[in-house]
Formats: sequence, C-alpha cells, structure tokens
Amino acid sequence: MKEIQSVGVIGLGSMGMGAAKSCVRAGLQVYGFDLNRNALEELGAYGATAVSGNPVDYARNLDSVLVLVVNAQQVNTVLFDTGLAAALKPNTPVIVSATISAEDAKQIASKLAEHELLMLDAPVSGGAVKAEAGEMTVMASGAQETFALLDPVLKATASKVYNIGEAIGLGATVKIIHQLLAGVHIAAGAEAMALAARADIPLDLMYDVVTNAAGNSWMFENRMKHVVDGDYTPKSMVDIFVKDLNLVSDTAKELKFPLPLSSAALNMFVSASNAGFGKEDDSAVIKIFDGIKLPGVDKAEK
Repeated sequence: MKEIQSVGVIGLGSMGMGAAKSCVRAGLQVYGFDLNRNALEELGAYGATAVSGNPVDYARNLDSVLVLVVNAQQVNTVLFDTGLAAALKPNTPVIVSATISAEDAKQIASKLAEHELLMLDAPVSGGAVKAEAGEMTVMASGAQETFALLDPVLKATASKVYNIGEAIGLGATVKIIHQLLAGVHIAAGAEAMALAARADIPLDLMYDVVTNAAGNSWMFENRMKHVVDGDYTPKSMVDIFVKDLNLVSDTAKELKFPLPLSSAALNMFVSASNAGFGKEDDSAVIKIFDGIKLPGVDKAEK
C-alpha cells in the first residue's frame, strides 16, 4: 500500500485552516480548497503546494482528501456536485469531518464507494487553537485498512484518534453526543453569567472564580471569556449549535430517548438566532437575556 504523500483539505475555516497548516508542518504536500480568497492566500503563504477554489483541477494529485465543512449538504456539494469524487484516483481515502447525522454519513460513504473511494467517518473537536497546533481530537469509524492508510494525515492533525469501530455512522453518533454536552455547557455558562450580570457581580470576577472552582468546564472557560471581553467575533456561530443540537434532537427521536437539558439549550440557541445573533460567536446566546448589561454590548443591540 503506497504511503500518503499529499492531502487536499476542503474547507479552510478555523478548523480546516489549522488542520491544513499542521499537514504542511508534517511535510505533506497540501492542496487547500475554499471559496474564500483570503483563506487561500493565507495557506499559500504558509507553504501549501497549491490553493484553489476548485478541487477538481488537482484531483489527480491527491492521495487523500480531508473535508472540513459545516454540514452534510456542503459535504455532498464539494464531493459530488463539483465532480470531485468522479475525478479522484480509485481507492483514494476521504476523511469526512463535518458534524452530520449517522444516516448522512452512511449515504455519503455509499456514494463514495460507487466511485471506488474509501471513507473515514471522522468528526473532530478541539477548536481553532487545537487545530492550529495539530492536536485535534478525532472520533472516527471505518475500515481498519482506511485508518492505516490515513495514518500520516491523522498523526499530522490530531493528538487523539479514537477508533469507534468499523461501521460508518458510529463516528458521527459519538460527535453528536459530544455536541449535546458542548451545547448544554455553553447555554448553562451563558445562563450563569447572565445571572451574575443581573446581580451586579463583575463578569471578569465571576469568570475568574468559576475557572478556578468546581463549576468550570472547557466550554465555560473558552466561550465565557468572549462574553467578558465583549467580543462575539465568530469562531463557532450560534447557528452551528442550532444545527448540531437539532442533530442531537433527531438522534434522540430515532432512539425514543428524552433529552430535557439539550432541548432547553436548543431553544436558547434558536431564540438567539431568531433575535439576529445567528452569525455571531455561539457565546452570543447570552444576549437572549433581558435586563442585564453585558461588556461591549450596546443596549440598542439587545
């Protein structure tokens, strides 16, 4: 089996850019693909072999493909609507790292198989900082041969790779369960900080107390810092958690399983999106609370 020497990274957002740069540092030939010209220029300057808005132009150069887009619709667009899957060399492994349903993962794998392509169902976590450092957490399912083939890319981009099993869809399901926790933690953190604001407790003080006490979580520490700073520049948007917590809800419906906390969190994110904050950082879910003063937020905005 020929060792992978090149990888095409599709989607150069906060996670994809970090993964692509990590692959450059690992010595892989990196081809970066995105519609954002600034992202292409950034990766090109970092040392990518080539960057383009059209991956089909470089399909025959790719030993592997890493797809880091937002949802299943975008995965299908970049792989099939563009003609990329048909243009790739047979047996090219494709890492699908979007947060999608198990059923969507199975359908994408089936369509890739029609083109004699392999798939790793491999959602990721860790945020932009971990992606930039090549230290993402990958929760993946797929054939053992596919794992082995993709070892150079996985080593370049991740500090932890969990092999969930051979069945496509298992990786997607583990990520969905993870997103239940992530969404609830952000919503609970926002609720706590909103209560602190209502009680006229300085939010930087409240943040310092929690991050040095038992109530802390990774999501609280990361996202509530944005609230303290009054900076809602999106790393992950409110609308991402509308999507992800809806995936959680759909999974629960299929399993006939009640999820009271994640349902409440979903309603909070939907309310934030409905209020016009959907494209802001997901910490902006705190803006749904009335009667409080937040750092950097004008009253007219709320």
